[in-house]
Amino acid sequence: MDEKAKRRENGAEQVTVDTPLRGCHELLLRLHEQARAARWGLAVEALSTALERAVRKRMNPSGLTIAQREEFLSTLHLEDLALAQACAAGQETAWEFFVKTYRPYLRSAAAAILRASASSAEARELADSLFAELYGLADGKTGERSLFRYFHGRSSMKTWLRAVLARRHIDAVRVARRFESLDEPDGEGKVREPADKMVLPVGDPHRARYISLFQAALGVALERIELRDRERLRLYYVEEKTLAEIGKKLGEHESSVSRNLERIRREMKANVEECLKRMAPGRALSDEQIALCFEYAAEDVPIDLGKLLKSHETGTLQKGKQEG
Repeated sequence: MDEKAKRRENGAEQVTVDTPLRGCHELLLRLHEQARAARWGLAVEALSTALERAVRKRMNPSGLTIAQREEFLSTLHLEDLALAQACAAGQETAWEFFVKTYRPYLRSAAAAILRASASSAEARELADSLFAELYGLADGKTGERSLFRYFHGRSSMKTWLRAVLARRHIDAVRVARRFESLDEPDGEGKVREPADKMVLPVGDPHRARYISLFQAALGVALERIELRDRERLRLYYVEEKTLAEIGKKLGEHESSVSRNLERIRREMKANVEECLKRMAPGRALSDEQIALCFEYAAEDVPIDLGKLLKSHETGTLQKGKQEG
């Protein structure tokens, strides 16, 4: 076996920029099924195009090996990505689902950004103004300028929408302030600062509290899982081992490692949610507030996984449960 064949077998061969998903037909079919894209009438080719964009985005500035590509694709929010592509393509059922599911959330997010009520006219206007850009009408064709073309599935739809909404609000504030005279003093005789130097509105005033609660809940949830599962998490997230490397170390098949990691993520999410419902002082957190805890954590929570996922002696790992 030559060196190139060995690299291909081990997943070490580099992915090409022009055809990042070459030879992945079976994988694409599986991802299409996992994304439940058929319910929106989204073809495999359409989802494949979106996945290629995501992979190319991930490849910059450095390339990817085949193994890294597979791992990256496994982390995407596939159902959200399929929904975004279907909406950009003008699929009516997808749009009906999107509006019904995300309009209330967008208004709540707008209210947090504006520090207003979700039922206020300002929050409704900011939230609903985003739909036109998401719909992306251009010369009578839907989706050609849709903001959905910038959604790659690396974050959840909610996290991405909130970031777009916040950016839109900040841009609107800057534009409005550029029209104000920079030489004209305000009521206190002070010259107005240039827009770029002004302090722009912050987001949710409860953000720091939600992040703190999430960190505490995560620590509790990690203590509940098996030692072997902790080791899986440590190898994957702290040491950044590939699925194949983890499987070799733990004596598992690569596919079993992938299934176990997915199971652990589900269990961790459920445990964190349970902790958040019980640990908040005063009034218990609502489902919407718990969702914000997860979103803020996904955006910028400073978690020291190396500290949380301490190494354990190899012998103790056999006490944990195994799957696959």
